Amino acid sequence: MSTASKPVRRLFLVPVFLVLAWLVVGGAFGSYAGKLGEVATNDQASFLPQSAESTQVVEAQKAFSRQQTVPAIVVWTSEEDGGKLDAGQQKAATAALASLKDGPGVTGQVSPALPSKDRQALEGVVQLRPDLGDELPDAIEHIRSAAEGVPGTVVGLAGPAASQADLSEAFAGIDGLLLGVALVTVLVILLLVYRSVLLPLIIIIGAVFALGVACAIVYVLAEHDIVRVDGQVQGILSILVIGAATDYALLLTARFREELGRHADRWTAMRAALRESAGPITASAATVALGLLALLLSDLTNNRALGPVGAIGIVCSVLSALTFLPAVLVLLGRAAYWPAKPKMGDEEPEAGSKGIWSRIAGLVDRSPRKVWAITLVGLVACAAFMPTLNSKGVPLKEIFVNDAPSVAAQETLGRHFPGGSGNPAIVIADAAAAQKIVSAAEDVPGVASASVVTASGRPGVGEPLVVDGRVRIDATLEDAADSDAAKATVTRLRDAVHDVPDADALVGGYTAQQYDTQKTAEHDRNIIVPVVLVIILVILIGLLRSLLMPLLLVATVALNFLATLGIASLVFEHVFGFSGTDSSVPLYGFVFLVALGVDYNIFLMSRVREESLIHGTRHGVLRGLTTTGGVITSAGVVLAATFAALGVIPLAFLVQIAFIVAFGVLLDTLVVRSLLVPALVRDIGPTAWWPGVLSRAGKEAPEASEPRS
Repeated sequence: MSTASKPVRRLFLVPVFLVLAWLVVGGAFGSYAGKLGEVATNDQASFLPQSAESTQVVEAQKAFSRQQTVPAIVVWTSEEDGGKLDAGQQKAATAALASLKDGPGVTGQVSPALPSKDRQALEGVVQLRPDLGDELPDAIEHIRSAAEGVPGTVVGLAGPAASQADLSEAFAGIDGLLLGVALVTVLVILLLVYRSVLLPLIIIIGAVFALGVACAIVYVLAEHDIVRVDGQVQGILSILVIGAATDYALLLTARFREELGRHADRWTAMRAALRESAGPITASAATVALGLLALLLSDLTNNRALGPVGAIGIVCSVLSALTFLPAVLVLLGRAAYWPAKPKMGDEEPEAGSKGIWSRIAGLVDRSPRKVWAITLVGLVACAAFMPTLNSKGVPLKEIFVNDAPSVAAQETLGRHFPGGSGNPAIVIADAAAAQKIVSAAEDVPGVASASVVTASGRPGVGEPLVVDGRVRIDATLEDAADSDAAKATVTRLRDAVHDVPDADALVGGYTAQQYDTQKTAEHDRNIIVPVVLVIILVILIGLLRSLLMPLLLVATVALNFLATLGIASLVFEHVFGFSGTDSSVPLYGFVFLVALGVDYNIFLMSRVREESLIHGTRHGVLRGLTTTGGVITSAGVVLAATFAALGVIPLAFLVQIAFIVAFGVLLDTLVVRSLLVPALVRDIGPTAWWPGVLSRAGKEAPEASEPRS
């Protein structure tokens, strides 16, 4: 009795140790899920393309100021609609600006209040330190309070500093609100799927542990400047880990439940479940992690940051799913599924799920060619709208989906001053050619004015500021700095100043940065997309031991991506009212949709291959679809719902990513994986597995194949 009990006790030691280890790790690192914002930066200048001309200008212009600054633009208008502002109000505005010289975060560089040509507005610039971080909103509020002292006026704050303050406010709830919404959404879906009380909580705890460890690792890396993290990367990391960890957990728990129907012993059931599901889960995680790491090839810093950060999140998710979750499940056994405990002989999906997926499998079996032809035509029709998606960037007024104060102030500024006021194009050139550069710039259509920066800091007052034989020239654009027209002006301006002999001129500034970012994003897509496809293809070939099947799967998920972008183009323009998307949105959408879309095909086709080795290709497809239909659909719904939670952050970029990934995952789960892929494989037959062993089977298993024992 005593001797027999020793192996049992030793058997329990492994899962007990794993659970305790994760409890310790979760307790130690769990708080980091709410601390990542401490090392995040929302300074957009830190994410510029590294090799672009505008980035060279950023470095060069540092020499023209004793310290780096971020401008806040104050704009005053009359309380009366269309009213003009008098000299007394201009004097009061100048005095208000002067009072800010020693204010919190102010560098001492403050301009006087200048009137617009129509005398309906005043404009002043306050230069702030770029390292204010969490203190920036308070500095902006201090400026607003001082500016509101001008009688009879309405005050607005625009410019990069005001935009950064609004970004900080938008991201303020990303640690708590976003995570809370995602977890509650996942919990509700799991409760509906499993009709179990304990299992959803176990899955959620495992996902939270994975997120805590991932955030702790990223925190340390960001603190030592190894990676950069902004609010966007921070939000995507949370959603990615919760969604991926839950997906992997769903696959394992479904397989464990199935094996409990075959085996009375929980240990035997878990060994069988891990043996059959660990490979697909690991392969799925590898496709996403390596796909994200391909972003390291990007020339945009925020893209490169998302690569390792996201990959760390995926690795932590799969570790939790393959260690913590199996340990808890084997300790609890059938009790984990209470009150719907699986019984011996109950190895098929539940009745409702079995009925639905049996009917879908029957449809695929009866008319495979009709099914794949109809779904293919539908997807191609959706993809036809993809070229209409404008990914040249989001105008400043659309960056926030709500009414951000900085956006309203920028629009007011644009109505009364040249569109590029406050955000000039910056030209760095040799001092000897300064006047030629000014003349060339002023002759460019779309440039309102150009002047050399002087030692006094005021245009036209004093001698030009010369640093190492170079001067800075500010060119104010006629159009809004974030408009396509302004970007076109910058390209003309670059052509004009580059043609000035011996000037060695470079053009940068906000508009040039936006243009360079757009072009770099296009270049990145041309490099990263093929790399991601090759990575996924290699993993699929190794997992499925076939060449034709991986090509088929990659082609279908790529088509799903194009169809999703086509629908997104229509929805963004006609439902959300966006005139364009951020230039990085298509690349992010591709990496997430293709890598995650292949996940569901891996889950399906690895099971189809397993069944086909026993029952032949035809019955393998039907049995694989019927057996995995419910769990994979649940996984897709969970992932779509978690990414949709990004929509609670009022930023166009995250709303666009949320829609593309959520819609694309549902389209892939419900159409591509459920209809298109099974119908194609059923129609092609064993040849689909060429040149693997299944393609040489040459015959199907009998119609009434017996289930495995």
